[in-house]
Amino acid sequence: MPNGFAGGTIDIDLTKDKIKKGRLNVSEMRGLIGGKGLGAKILYENLKQGTDPLSPSNIILFLNGPLTGTSPACNRLIVVTKSPLTGTFNDTYAGGQFGSELKFAGYDYLSVTGKAAKPVYLWINDDEIEIRDAKHLWGKDTHETELKIKEDLGDDRIRVACIGPAGDNLVKYAHVNVDLYRQAARGGAGTVMGSKNLKAVAVKGTGKMELADPKGYMDAIAEITKIYMTDSGAQAFTQFATASAVNYANLHGLFPTNNFYEEVFADAENLSGEAQREKVWTRDTACFACPIRCSKMAEAKKGPYKGSVVEGIEYETAAMMGSNLGIGDLDALVYLNELSDKLGLDTLSTGNAIGFAIECYQKGIITSKDTDGLELKFGDPEVAIKLTKMIAHREGIGDILADGVKEVAKAWNKGSEAFAMEVKGLEMPGWSPRGSPGQSLAYATADRGGCHQRGWPIAAECEGLPSKLGEPLQRYTIEGKPEYVINDQNFLSATYATGACEFVRTIELFSTAEGLVRLIPLVIGWDMTNDEFMKVGERIWNLIRLFNLREGFTRKDDTLPKRVLEEPIPSGPSKGFNLGQVQFEEMLSNYYKLRGWDKKGVPTKAKLDELGLGQYR
Repeated sequence: MPNGFAGGTIDIDLTKDKIKKGRLNVSEMRGLIGGKGLGAKILYENLKQGTDPLSPSNIILFLNGPLTGTSPACNRLIVVTKSPLTGTFNDTYAGGQFGSELKFAGYDYLSVTGKAAKPVYLWINDDEIEIRDAKHLWGKDTHETELKIKEDLGDDRIRVACIGPAGDNLVKYAHVNVDLYRQAARGGAGTVMGSKNLKAVAVKGTGKMELADPKGYMDAIAEITKIYMTDSGAQAFTQFATASAVNYANLHGLFPTNNFYEEVFADAENLSGEAQREKVWTRDTACFACPIRCSKMAEAKKGPYKGSVVEGIEYETAAMMGSNLGIGDLDALVYLNELSDKLGLDTLSTGNAIGFAIECYQKGIITSKDTDGLELKFGDPEVAIKLTKMIAHREGIGDILADGVKEVAKAWNKGSEAFAMEVKGLEMPGWSPRGSPGQSLAYATADRGGCHQRGWPIAAECEGLPSKLGEPLQRYTIEGKPEYVINDQNFLSATYATGACEFVRTIELFSTAEGLVRLIPLVIGWDMTNDEFMKVGERIWNLIRLFNLREGFTRKDDTLPKRVLEEPIPSGPSKGFNLGQVQFEEMLSNYYKLRGWDKKGVPTKAKLDELGLGQYR
């Protein structure tokens, strides 16, 4: 077993009912590290141009990184595929135990192609791999599916990644549910599983990791864990988790409300980490070997939603199923979150789609004839609950909403594209870009579409932190934003390649390349500089850009809805501001230039040669 890596690979063709085990060529990994980088390489080299994401030919990969299962906050399962929602490269992540368990079973990745003749699930038990019948699981929710698999296999310590009815019904933003309460949520990875009749993957591993420097590693982990336990940023995250961002976003006018029409929400305080700690959280939980414990078990305590239990409510869900729908009732949100998780729906895309439908209804673009008599309005949890169920089962108006906001806007038309809050087909998450030029650029250029996990310059803008040029960033200007976004994109791409959670950034040591670069030689045995780490991120970013270009994406797709570019913000701290098309295009051109891309957004030959990617042109 090579240091850090498991060394094994699995390739399964469900059409042929064929399982093939192999060995990872670790010597090829240094330039990509693993994880996201390895997924990008496999997808680019093995998926034919123009492949329908829902065809048997599409590939879905379940990967870990070389740091997965070894270090605090390094535990990620990485799911890579071509997205049925966007048509782009798609990588989506889940914490919990599954990624580490796959490594302990001896594998760095599982690749699945083809389509089974009937519903199946995969059972990986160290060296033993089986394709098992799942007809009895089809149609069941994610919790029922996981618990039934554990019952069938007689072991409740098995780790399960599965889909719910949304994946079964090919809702284009169906997620992969992991360890009951974790989700690889974005871009429709669960939809791809459903298209392959793949209900679940179950894994149990009894192996162990080999480390390059066990003593040095243990000394470093002891020190890092101590930092986690004393660092103010990490402790705040432990106390209030991602929901700590609710009041911050609302204060700075970045909290999407009523389909991103408003940037502040009157009931934001009700959704905050402080309110959740007091009213619904019952205990703290953690991913594998993580001292941060940012996960919270929540239970609805009163009213019609009493007894609902979920791990959350995360900031993004509080924004997209809460403020974006005008809902400030925590107990209702616990139920909505639990419902979405069990049905197998990405709460971000679901909340965005419902918000879009409500605005279309209020503007008369659709009527009660289109909604089977359901009156769509903001602030009504029951409307959100009914639409969530209809989407998952593709019933009534839910059938069209299940295809994503971009497709719905094309179908309904009548100017609705202006407030369809998506980029490249991926519904925007819970950080509104309308008052943030930097976030606007990050969304427009993100590899999988509108995504805050590919760059987050918001804090630097709002707090006037130093740009990469040394000068403080000014919030409402475009100066310094391309440099900042590029740096973030490169850093996060390399971070995701290691298998680390982005929340390692909650402490200063891991806010730059230095923290992970410190661990890499101890775990893998590679001496790596900060610059080399960042170059890995740039290499991955450019490789994925080539994939998306090959699939037909161009500069015209690196854009934003008219609501962001042209519609002045009606209230809050950014009242009256809009970025404007001219400023945006200037910022985008500067971004391309700094990336070493031409004016159309295509990486130049010189840039690809510099990155060792010349063979991909």
